[in-house]
Amino acid sequence: MRNRKQLSPIEASEPRPTYLELMADLGAARHIGGLKATRELLELCHIDKARYVLDVGCGIGKTPCYIAKRYDCRVVGVDISQRMIDLSRERAEREGLQKKVEFRIADAQDLPLEDDLFDAVICESVTVFVEDKQRAVNEYMRVTKPGGYVGLNEATWMKTPPPTEVLEYTSRTFHSVKLETSDTWVELLETSGLKDIVARTYKIAYLDEVISRVKWLGLRDVVSIWYRILCLYIASPAHRRAIRDLAGEAQSTPEGFYEYFRYGIYVGKKNETSNTLRRRNARL
Repeated sequence: MRNRKQLSPIEASEPRPTYLELMADLGAARHIGGLKATRELLELCHIDKARYVLDVGCGIGKTPCYIAKRYDCRVVGVDISQRMIDLSRERAEREGLQKKVEFRIADAQDLPLEDDLFDAVICESVTVFVEDKQRAVNEYMRVTKPGGYVGLNEATWMKTPPPTEVLEYTSRTFHSVKLETSDTWVELLETSGLKDIVARTYKIAYLDEVISRVKWLGLRDVVSIWYRILCLYIASPAHRRAIRDLAGEAQSTPEGFYEYFRYGIYVGKKNETSNTLRRRNARL
C-alpha cells in the first residue's frame, strides 16, 4: 500500500471533501470520453430532433450550453450541488443562453419534474455515483416523453471480478462510486421500461482521456480550474489534503487498471404509450 504523508493537526481536524465536493469547489466536471462521447450520446438520443432536453448531473453546465447552442433547443440542467448550479448559470449568462437554458437543484433519484416532459434525458458519468441507480433510471424514464430517449455515459467494468487492488483504488479515488458491468447498465434501462437498448463500450487510454477532457473544457475553463486548485491548496488544509491525495492516486494507478475499466454509452427509447395513458387506463 502507498505510504501516506503524516497529517498536520490542522489537516486532521478538518474533514476532507469528497471527490464530488472537490469537483464542485474547483468548478470542474469530468465525464469519460470527452466531447467525442458526448456527441455520440447526443446522436443516439436523436437530439437533432429534440425541442426539450434534460441533462441530469449537469456539473458546470458545459453540455447543456453546448446542446442549446448547437441544436437550438431548450435545455434544463439539474445537479445536486448548489455550487455547480451557480457555475452553470454563470456560463449560460456568459454565452448569452439564459433564454434557452435553465438550471435547478435536484436529486437524480427524485426529480421535481412532471411526467412525459422531455424529448431526451441524458446523464454523463453521474448515475455511477447514485446510491439507488434503478430509482434514478426510473426517474429519467418517467420524465421522458413517449417515443423519447434516455441516454447514459457511465464508467463500466470491462472484466469482473476486478482484482482487489483495482477495487480499492477506485474506492479511494472516487469515494462513493460503484461501477457496474455493461450487462447491469442495460438491465437498469430495461427494468425501467425502456426498449430498443443500444450499448457500446470503449476502452480508455489515459493520455487520450486527458487530451479529450482538455479539448472539451477549453482553455478558459482549464485555466480557471488550475487557478482554483492553487487558491484552495494555499488557503484550505482540507482541500490541500484532498488535492494531494487525488494527485497521488493518479500517479499510483494499479498495473492493468485499464484492462478492467472502460466507459459505456447506453441508450433506450420510451414506448409510445405514455405514463399518462397508463394511469388513465388504470382508472377505467
